[in-house]
Amino acid sequence: MMGRGRAAGRRRGPLGAFALAAVMALLSGCESPVEFYRPGDGGPDEPVVGLGGAAPYVRPEPGRPRAADPPGPVPVEPAGGQVYAATGPGMIAPGARDMPARLYVADGRGIEVVDPRTLRLTGRFGAGTAASRVVPSWDMRRLWAVDPVHDVLVPMGAVTGRRGRPVPAADPAALYFTPDGRAALVVAGRPRRLEVRDPRTMRPRASVPLPCAAADGDFTLGGGSLVMTCTSAGTLLRVDVAGRRVAGTVRLPAGARPGDVRLSPDGGTFLVADAAKGGVWAVDARTFAPSGFVRTAPGARALAISRDARRLFVAGGGILAAMEFRDRRVTARWRLPGGGDAVPGGVSSDGRALWLADPGGLVYAVSTRTGRVLRHARLRGRPAGLCVHPQPGRYSLGGTGLYR
Repeated sequence: MMGRGRAAGRRRGPLGAFALAAVMALLSGCESPVEFYRPGDGGPDEPVVGLGGAAPYVRPEPGRPRAADPPGPVPVEPAGGQVYAATGPGMIAPGARDMPARLYVADGRGIEVVDPRTLRLTGRFGAGTAASRVVPSWDMRRLWAVDPVHDVLVPMGAVTGRRGRPVPAADPAALYFTPDGRAALVVAGRPRRLEVRDPRTMRPRASVPLPCAAADGDFTLGGGSLVMTCTSAGTLLRVDVAGRRVAGTVRLPAGARPGDVRLSPDGGTFLVADAAKGGVWAVDARTFAPSGFVRTAPGARALAISRDARRLFVAGGGILAAMEFRDRRVTARWRLPGGGDAVPGGVSSDGRALWLADPGGLVYAVSTRTGRVLRHARLRGRPAGLCVHPQPGRYSLGGTGLYR
């Protein structure tokens, strides 16, 4: 879904005076403001809501232990009989509740860290981090920068902000974590394979050859398989993680270019964005066969799920469409600023805002109710990926906005 590659990473220009100012501000212990503005119609349609990430919560009891690291086995069945029952408004995992809400913007030359409430720059990971994605670890206490230019995965402390030692990974395209937290899955583009690694150290354990270049994916209901899309081949792959093999493939109709993929709330269907066809394919999760198509808007390529798990947001081609899961009906189409291919970074903890990044240098939040822009920040880089952290859920599956 997100652009990557050595050539792309090297074409991006330096950040110049903005980077110098940000670094000087950080060294002085002060926050540096990012240029931002609200739309010319007079500001957001609501007070400052949906922007901070963390809704009200009950603090852990004194003496209560934090989430274990390394993770032990956990139930992978859907909580409450529904896939996203544990990702509702304010349902931040105990181990992540005290983390500050932040936006991590990967621009190909570094990672900007922005406070979503004030839109002020609070940090930057620079030299040696040409990240295309920022991925939360399974327990959400660590972040991993996926850097395909330098062939590394870079750990970052979500609380401390410290950058750890890079881990070698040949041409990494994406990073996922199994629902039980016992394995990290690194999608490699050269050679095409899925690497099974230790989720803490990222030491390799096994490798699964892939028939095509994959990137975006989501897990089946029980968590035993990872379903990924191969955009250029127009296919989907189902990888049996325990069996360490490709267990199935499905080819979409000619001309299809599948992008992002999400599992439906009932676990019975995979929804797959298709930029070429301008809509979303429904693929039966049991038979692994296409079962329908919903036209949303030209260029549909990225997906996000509302906090109440009733709607699927489809972004691409300068349009954000909202589709009801229940009857697969498109209920709204909103034009996005800039008119480009904005990439969703996640829905705020309270569910009122969807954060997106635009390759033109924009990071903004839109109301999930009206589609109006609530906040709009212009950065000096060219955002390729966005991560809203922390988000509700018992654990992170990696990718972008994948939680259970």
